[in-house]
Amino acid sequence: MVDSVVQVAVHDLRRKGPADFETILGKDQLDVSETVVRVVNDLHTLYANRASKAHGRFSENVNDYPAQTFIADFHKGIYRDFATLTQKLMTTLTTQARRKAGATGGHVLFAHIERDDHVYLMVAIINDKLGAALTNDLDIADVKHLDLDGFRFAGRVNITAWLNDADRYIGFLKGKGDVAEYFKEFLGCDTTVQDKEDTKTLIRVLEGFADPAKGVVKDKQAFLQKAYDICERHVRDGVPLDFEAFSNELFPEKPDELAKALGDPDIALGDGFVPNRRALRAMVKFTAKTPLWSMEFDRRALAEGKIVYDPDKKTVTFTELPDQLVQELERDRE
Repeated sequence: MVDSVVQVAVHDLRRKGPADFETILGKDQLDVSETVVRVVNDLHTLYANRASKAHGRFSENVNDYPAQTFIADFHKGIYRDFATLTQKLMTTLTTQARRKAGATGGHVLFAHIERDDHVYLMVAIINDKLGAALTNDLDIADVKHLDLDGFRFAGRVNITAWLNDADRYIGFLKGKGDVAEYFKEFLGCDTTVQDKEDTKTLIRVLEGFADPAKGVVKDKQAFLQKAYDICERHVRDGVPLDFEAFSNELFPEKPDELAKALGDPDIALGDGFVPNRRALRAMVKFTAKTPLWSMEFDRRALAEGKIVYDPDKKTVTFTELPDQLVQELERDRE
């Protein structure tokens, strides 16, 4: 859910020929009715729940990717000239669609929304779907409606995060193949992969998802060990993660819930990266170091009771010490 739907406009991107599109402009702004608010909220929720997203920042090449210039002007104008913003963005979208074989048109919805004290611009391309409805005399008639569940292209720019120099503030659905590239280029998004940081974020998300207090995952240690094994296989084979396939393999009981957690747009974690092996170790190992000692142990040691943590005393007890260590400790005690 969004906190506020401020401004909404819908324009059309229509195909004229095999490699040509035209822009059909709608109203400068729609009345923000209950229906409009519901549609925007539904789209935002569906976007948030899709696992396969990419995240990045604006490209430094402003000439070829001018979306950031238009959004900057929109911000400088205190978010008043929504019509100019959406019309300029439609020109850019049409240009990019003409350059990409297989690009499709549709109704392009622009929404200026607010959520958690942040200002966003959300863009989604939606098509019509043929359905049926009962008439007043109980006959059945064709009716067209927006196919919200079937939308393929959507993106979101966190304008507040951008102005605060965040590392990533643009997200968009990746889709299949390279057709979605034109939507990425329309937004002017640079999706440079940071595999080490992404791996750390992945671990945080998985640990939070498996938190026993949530009651979703029965055995946190086994869950994280399985996640590690899957990720280690991807590292070994050099194959990027696909969050939908990853969720199905790791948590077949409720893969949609895990995919939703991984695809949370507020986390800005996109799939399509090969996990970083060194960062990945934190998923199954605990490490700590002080000026007087250091230690490292596997999560499996906790699960098997070889190492015991006392949350009240904040102490860790090691059992089954190696003979060599016992002998050295005994000699030192004597």
